[in-house]
Amino acid sequence: MEKQENKFGFTSFAENWNGRLAMLGFIITIATELMTGKGILAQLGLM
Repeated sequence: MEKQENKFGFTSFAENWNGRLAMLGFIITIATELMTGKGILAQLGLM
């Protein structure tokens, strides 16, 4: 039986995707702040 790499848990595959999505979220947050002139807390009505 061939050894299969797990797709769940702390694997290289999962960590790569986690990092990519975190970078994408950070860029979207910065772009939104630049377009609206408000921070994320102000947009959510918390400040």
